[in-house]
Amino acid sequence: MSGVIAVLGFGEAGSLLTRDLVAAGASVRGFDPAVPAPAGVTEAGSDAEAAAGADLVLSVNSAKEAVAALAGSLDAMRRGTVWADLNTAAPAVKQRLAEIGRSRGIPVTDIAMMAPVPGKGLRVPMLASGEAAEEVAARLRGYGANVEVLDGPAGLAATRKLLRSVFYKGMAASIVEALEAARAAGYEDWLREHIAEELEKANAKTVDRIVTGTRQHAVRRGAEMAAAAEMLADFGVEPIMADASRALHERLAAEEE
Repeated sequence: MSGVIAVLGFGEAGSLLTRDLVAAGASVRGFDPAVPAPAGVTEAGSDAEAAAGADLVLSVNSAKEAVAALAGSLDAMRRGTVWADLNTAAPAVKQRLAEIGRSRGIPVTDIAMMAPVPGKGLRVPMLASGEAAEEVAARLRGYGANVEVLDGPAGLAATRKLLRSVFYKGMAASIVEALEAARAAGYEDWLREHIAEELEKANAKTVDRIVTGTRQHAVRRGAEMAAAAEMLADFGVEPIMADASRALHERLAAEEE
């Protein structure tokens, strides 16, 4: 694969990826209705204009625009042009994109960026799945990208990313909520230090212990989280994560009855 790369979307991630592509010698054409194209990019007037004549299109706009961007560009692309969707969208959206592309001879590759792009740019760890994943990975690696190809359809890369997000973003949200409550109670420094110590000690055995213990002690821990949610409310902190934890423990307890 050689020739023009089209980039749709110049938000933070799109701009950083594009700048690295240009710096590595790629010929890039792009479009974003709200953000000017980075230096070195041939700016187009629409998604379709950017995609016309390109052999690889990188869609980095947003999950809500992913389908519309592809649908609106179909008539402008030749058969065989590869569409790579880098948006954080549900697997069903990625599968829908693949179906749309397949009907017009446009292979769709699902790419999931597995870490924040700032500070890494094109070297951000990426997973790729779906049609032409190997081809897209090889092309991007030629410009310095870090892409792992998964053996599976579009949607597989997104599935792995979002499963990780349930854990990582859920943990992050719980930490933020706990520190807000600790700040209100006057114990933020103590709790911050405690959290850091627990994260530093964590290993594979920690995961097993958490899963086993959560199920074994679901009744008691559900009651504990109900009390914690009540306390947070008293502190003036909405107990979103604490209440969700209570609900999960109660569900697990009911499953064991």
